[in-house]
Amino acid sequence: MYTLIRTVSVRRLLLNQAPAIGGAILIAERFYKFHSFTLEALAFLATWFMLDLITAPIVNRLGREAVRNAR
Repeated sequence: MYTLIRTVSVRRLLLNQAPAIGGAILIAERFYKFHSFTLEALAFLATWFMLDLITAPIVNRLGREAVRNAR
């Protein structure tokens, strides 16, 4: 985690991860009631990973289009 935050700018990290982490938080709060912090934390991280896997191409494409339109 430290290496990730150190190598990627905070702005870029927030822009790329906001949709995935926001969705993961909402899903975890609504559906994960395992009565175990460890299980809920692992399920949250797995959900974040899967949502990031799904949303990354969309976020990247929107970012490239925004750069093209700014020129």
